[in-house]
Amino acid sequence: MLQLYFTPGPSAIYPTVNLHIKEALRKGYLSDSHRSATFKGIYKETEDNLRMLLGIPDNFSILFTSSANEIWERLVQNTVGKKSLHLVNGAFSKRFAEIAAEYGKETIIYNAEEGSVVSPDTIKADNEVELVAITHNETSTGVSQPIEDIISIRKKFPQALIAVDAVSSLPIVELPYDQIDSAYFSVQKCFGLPAGLGVWIVNDRCIKKAEELESKKIITGSYHKLLAMAKKAEDHQTIETPNVLGIYLLGKVVGDMLNKGIGQIRNETLYKAGVLYYGLQTHPLLNPFVKNEKLRSNTVCIFETNDKSIEIINFLKAKSMVIGSGYGSFKNNHIRIANFPATGKEQIEMLTDKLNDFQ
Repeated sequence: MLQLYFTPGPSAIYPTVNLHIKEALRKGYLSDSHRSATFKGIYKETEDNLRMLLGIPDNFSILFTSSANEIWERLVQNTVGKKSLHLVNGAFSKRFAEIAAEYGKETIIYNAEEGSVVSPDTIKADNEVELVAITHNETSTGVSQPIEDIISIRKKFPQALIAVDAVSSLPIVELPYDQIDSAYFSVQKCFGLPAGLGVWIVNDRCIKKAEELESKKIITGSYHKLLAMAKKAEDHQTIETPNVLGIYLLGKVVGDMLNKGIGQIRNETLYKAGVLYYGLQTHPLLNPFVKNEKLRSNTVCIFETNDKSIEIINFLKAKSMVIGSGYGSFKNNHIRIANFPATGKEQIEMLTDKLNDFQ
């Protein structure tokens, strides 16, 4: 029996990926040069579909990297001369702040209690801050920063660049692109693709900042410098030989999502999250880690397990269902359940039933 994956990355593969891989092989795309017209067409289709699905304005470029982790480094190199500010609400937002510090930047860190978010009211305005880093959906703790908080932070930092980590929430979240300057994600989560591709969305303000830093002889990177990447992207090209298959599959899956309708995908995600949170509310062992319902992630649902994580994981594995363990220090007392578009309503309902069988 095939296993059902509810893991938060790598995650379940989107149902149409198998067909798209076969088509890529049949057409010989994986052997074509990345300088060919064929690849330019693949890049353009993927970019066009992403713009349509996510509502990305024309003043944003869409770039491809090896992962979202790489984008942390690229943002620091290309947009921060001296000072960045980081909202830390879990392990991944913390790691971004650490990378900025490792590059010798002055890092201002606002820490939230685990399972919560930093309130914009506690953040002091600072005209010297060049980049504000916000993690919309913290995959390690299952907490989600409300969009209205991002808008409030923009008002405090009108000159700074705002970068949003939407690794485990795009395309479910509708980002306010008029209020931010960069967003990024990895394909192995909500887009249901094999790992190995990051997508970096940057506007003209980011590019202008990179130009400013380079004019001051500040090193903004080596082979992956923002200015060089953006220049190549204008011609639907990449600096290096890219993950052609990943870019092709992303374009095709996003096309499938467009055909289904982003509204329906978002509504289904809300329904499935409700099945999990409310279907398990009377469970004697499981409790949502994020206590404030308004801050609970709809895409990475995390439950406290009363130190029964390993038993629950093994119980489900015996029934061909694979869920995620807690992250880091929460490994033994959390479970993480991915609620991504690749997972159907019936699968989430079945998982909830099986979890209720574990007492």
